[in-house]
Amino acid sequence: MADAKSPTVPKGATGVLVLADGTVVFGHGFGAVGDAVGEVCFNTAITGYQEIMTDPSYAGQIVTFTFPHIGNVGTNADDVEAEAPHALGCIVRENVTEPSNFRNVQPFDEWMKAQGRIGISGVDTRALTRRIRTSGAPNGVIAHDPAGAFDIPALLAKAKAWPGLEGMDLAVSVTGQQREWQGGAWTLGQGYAAADGGGKPHVVAIDYGAKHNIFRNLVKAGARVSVLPAQASYDEIMALKPDGVFLSNGPGDPAATGAYAVPVIAKLLDANVPIFGICLGHQLLALAVGGKTVKMHQGHRGANHPVKRLSDGAVEITSMNHGFAVDMDSLPANARATHISLFDGSNCGIEITDRNAFSVQYHPEASPGPQDSFYLFEKFVGGLG
Repeated sequence: MADAKSPTVPKGATGVLVLADGTVVFGHGFGAVGDAVGEVCFNTAITGYQEIMTDPSYAGQIVTFTFPHIGNVGTNADDVEAEAPHALGCIVRENVTEPSNFRNVQPFDEWMKAQGRIGISGVDTRALTRRIRTSGAPNGVIAHDPAGAFDIPALLAKAKAWPGLEGMDLAVSVTGQQREWQGGAWTLGQGYAAADGGGKPHVVAIDYGAKHNIFRNLVKAGARVSVLPAQASYDEIMALKPDGVFLSNGPGDPAATGAYAVPVIAKLLDANVPIFGICLGHQLLALAVGGKTVKMHQGHRGANHPVKRLSDGAVEITSMNHGFAVDMDSLPANARATHISLFDGSNCGIEITDRNAFSVQYHPEASPGPQDSFYLFEKFVGGLG
C-alpha cells in the first residue's frame, strides 16, 4: 500500500485502488477499463462470486474477496441474481486464470468486461480486509488502465468527494418493474423449474433490490409471486389482492428508502396483511413499527455467519450482506427480537407480536451460502393458506 502523496505507479501496474484517506493500492486490472467510486467492503464467501457481483444489495460498493482464487470456474447464465451486475467492481488476490468448470460459458475476465465492471488482482486482500475491520469500510475509487496512466490526485479527489452510503436511497435505482415471477428452484441438469401459480397463496413482493433466488424460494415454498417496484403504493399493492406481502433485500440506507417505504408498510401492518422481510426489508419493517437503524462499522458480508434463534437456541449458519443494522434498543414492546448474530450480538430478526409480520437480517435464500434457513419461506407461505 502506497500513499497518494507519492503516487509513483509501479512498473506493470494496470489497476489501482485509491482510498479517501490517501491510501493507494496498485495491482493488475481486468474487466472493464475506467474507474468507479463507492464504498470498499469485503466478503468472506469462498464460492458464488458471480452471484455476489449481481446481487443488487452491492450497488454502490466495491467488493474485496477474502478467498484468494476468484474466477477460476468462469461464469454462466444461471448463476446470476439480477439482470445485470450491481457491485461496482472487485478486488482479488490471485490473477484470474482460465476457467476450469463444465458449466463455464464465459471467462470471468471477459464477463466483467462485457458487464462494464472493473477488477483488480494481485492485491494483498488480507491486509486490506484487516484495514477495513480496524478503520471501517472506506470510500474509494477502483480504476483500470492497460497503459497504467493513472491520475492519482484526481482519483483521490473523487474518492473524497463521494458522499458515502449513509443517507443514500439506492433501492429506487435498482428496483425492477411490475411483473409476474415465473421461475422456480434450480436443479443441476434441469435448470430452473417453471412456476405453477394455480390455486396457490398469492405473495406480492416489493422489490427494493431483490435477489432472484428469493422469488424462486417463495415459488418452491408454494406461492404465486407478483413483483412490484420499490415505490409501489399501498393501493397498488392491495389492488393485487395479496395473501401476503414480502419485503426484499436491497442497497443503501434504510432510513432514506424508508421515506417512501415505511408509510406503505405501516398501512399494511394496520390492515394486518401478513408480512415477511429480508435484509433491507427487515430494517424497513423495524422502522415501520418505530425502531431505528444504524450504520455498521464494517458490516456483515459472507456465507458463514452464525445466527442464534432465540426461541430454541438453535444456531443457523447464514449468508449476509448488509452495512446497516436494526438498533435493538430502539425496538418497541411489540417488536420481539427472534435472532441475534453470534459474531457481534446485533439484531438479526424480529417478530411483530400483535401482527402477522416477521423479518430476518440475513439471507435465507443463500446463493451463495448455506441452506439452513430455507424453512423461513415455508413458514411464511405455509401460514397464508
